[in-house]
Amino acid sequence: MKFAKRMSLLGTETAFEVMAKAKALEAQGKDMIYLQIGEPDFPTPKHIIEAGVAALRGGQTHYCASSGILPLKEAIVKEVVSRRGVAPSLHNIVVTPGAKPILFFVILAMIEAGDEVIYPDPGFPIYESMISFVGAKAVPLPLREQNDFSFDHNEFCSLINERTRLIILNSPHNPTGGVLSKSDVELVAKVAKENNIMVLTDEVYKNILFDDCVHHSVYSLPDMKQRTILLDGFSKTYAMTGWRLGYGVMPSELASKVERLMVNSNSCTATFTQYAGVAALQGQMKEADAMVETFRQRRDFIVAGLNKLPGISCVMPKGAFYVFPNVSELGMKSNALENYFLHEASVALLSGSAFGKYGEGYLRLSYANSIDNIDRALQRMQTAIENI
Repeated sequence: MKFAKRMSLLGTETAFEVMAKAKALEAQGKDMIYLQIGEPDFPTPKHIIEAGVAALRGGQTHYCASSGILPLKEAIVKEVVSRRGVAPSLHNIVVTPGAKPILFFVILAMIEAGDEVIYPDPGFPIYESMISFVGAKAVPLPLREQNDFSFDHNEFCSLINERTRLIILNSPHNPTGGVLSKSDVELVAKVAKENNIMVLTDEVYKNILFDDCVHHSVYSLPDMKQRTILLDGFSKTYAMTGWRLGYGVMPSELASKVERLMVNSNSCTATFTQYAGVAALQGQMKEADAMVETFRQRRDFIVAGLNKLPGISCVMPKGAFYVFPNVSELGMKSNALENYFLHEASVALLSGSAFGKYGEGYLRLSYANSIDNIDRALQRMQTAIENI
């Protein structure tokens, strides 16, 4: 079969590939521990499930508006005002099956071959994948450990030129758990306004913060509403990964283009899922807050454990549910270590290089797993390291 050449430009998410390998080993009798996937290991809160079931039983099983149902868009407006202090209109919002389509559609709608897009590296691999898919130049913005996994301001400014069309931000950050400071987002806003550049801010982890850390959104800054695409979703905060529900807030002229891409691809997002989203935004946060506290306890445990392992050091992440330990002293490439721990320790984790070239020398572990399993994984890793 002959495929379009552009398919060779698409990357993937290594987490799903590693999971498939781990499942195959498990089928052979291996006792696997899964620390590779970015998925909360908690059930969706009951009031959200009940809202989804009630919508199904109430007949909400048909097509709806491609940009989303009115009750959810109204709830999103209130959420954005509450969290960012800026009020979008209903015409600024597009609801999609998961947050990832917003990234996909915005880049398809805005970016031409030859344009440049700045994205965080290490970072969510779909950023680079989609930029390359449309024939644009993916320009990595290095996030280094010595900068607490933020970016160097002078280095960022040096990447800007007349071809720069979009800047992608992600905070709290996958894979490092880093969080952008107020001065970071203020600089991005200043540069974007001075150079007529759009900013896409991926804020799906905004509610998973630790140690009184504050989330700063570029969308909140003066004169940035018309220059920002706010990407958010329900998967992480509400443990709704399988519900596939996300949204984008953007200038209305871009929203109309994204809505047209929805018409041509998905028609609409499942109606009953959207009613579950209304319940999520309007309901109590008891389960979500408890989940974040559990993540904090696991974070503290896994960071302490990793720092006791020979050849590994790990800084304390401020948000999300990942650690990004430095493994350069072990003397193996990140992808080789990923494979080594998978086969020799029965621990599924990810190579830092799966998130970009600046992730080499690191691993990403998700602590969306129990402390008992994390403890077992650390013990296995120690034994495996001693045998290198």
